[in-house]
Amino acid sequence: MRVVLRSDVERVGKRGDLLEVADGYARNYLIPHGFAIVATDGITQQAGAMRRARDLKDSKEREGAEAVARKLVQAVITIPARAGAEGRLFGSVTHQDIANAVESQAGVLLDRHRIVSNDAIRTIGPHEVTVRLHPEVQFQIRIEVIPS
Repeated sequence: MRVVLRSDVERVGKRGDLLEVADGYARNYLIPHGFAIVATDGITQQAGAMRRARDLKDSKEREGAEAVARKLVQAVITIPARAGAEGRLFGSVTHQDIANAVESQAGVLLDRHRIVSNDAIRTIGPHEVTVRLHPEVQFQIRIEVIPS
């Protein structure tokens, strides 16, 4: 069945995409949840307008993310944390702690879900954390954990 997506669906497509999906998937999931509509001639033309609007919005978001990245790449964010004598923290520095520190020190509101790290920060000293603001904009910020 040919459908046009009305909103972004993870691992399926983005808003305005014209897709060929299984009939059951369209009837039982995409259409009832409002994620897609059946593709007709008129809807297909609307899909082109949706894609153009999406591309314009995406380029603006990418430019904004690149501006934030240029600002944060230069900064060193310090986070005070309680630590023992050997330099190990009592607990760890969370993504929310990092987001709060970035907001207070750099003036940039950063969603904690945009911070990507594989391991928890549990020691005092310098660390690097990856931030993904946009699918095409990913950068490292430097974190300095200091004892409080």
